[in-house]
Amino acid sequence: MNKKAKKTEALNNLLTEEEIISATVGVPNILNNKIHLANYDPAWSSIFAELEKEISYVLKDKVLLLEHIGSTSVPGLSAKPIIDMVLAVSDSSDEFCYVPQLETLGYILKIREPNWYEHRVLKLQDPKANLHVFSAGCEAIERMIAFRDWLRSHVEDMRLYEATKHKLSQKTWKYIQNYADAKSAVISEIMARIYSR
Repeated sequence: MNKKAKKTEALNNLLTEEEIISATVGVPNILNNKIHLANYDPAWSSIFAELEKEISYVLKDKVLLLEHIGSTSVPGLSAKPIIDMVLAVSDSSDEFCYVPQLETLGYILKIREPNWYEHRVLKLQDPKANLHVFSAGCEAIERMIAFRDWLRSHVEDMRLYEATKHKLSQKTWKYIQNYADAKSAVISEIMARIYSR
């Protein structure tokens, strides 16, 4: 796929404002600002380890997989200082089986996307964290972990991704999701390399 086709595909994947509002539980947060990227902090892995213990304690055997993902999981990569995690449960659409327990830790259900792998996102304010929930075996989990592992071992692509993030972070975005979507072209480019090997 040439660069123009990749860019077109990425643009087609951008969420509209209506879709952002529809997927948000409650009122979506309006950013109307640039994105703050922090230098890599080795403490991020320790924060994840603590969050992992807490989640495992309250959910027990309902945790089928729990991984640190996103930019904070890649040593040396600058990132929004928010810990991203992916959790696999038996059925992510069955919110009663995990949301009330996570609420006792301070997590709040903010995103519900039944049309995209029954994806849910719960947010924690202190420390700042996003918990992405899918059903076990979901291909989205595999892609998130593959992307993380690739960036950890391929410095050139890590730097390409970082440069793209810094460039995009200087723009003003209405929603943080707009910034996330704008990275889809470079993510698609890197994912193509991952799956072509």
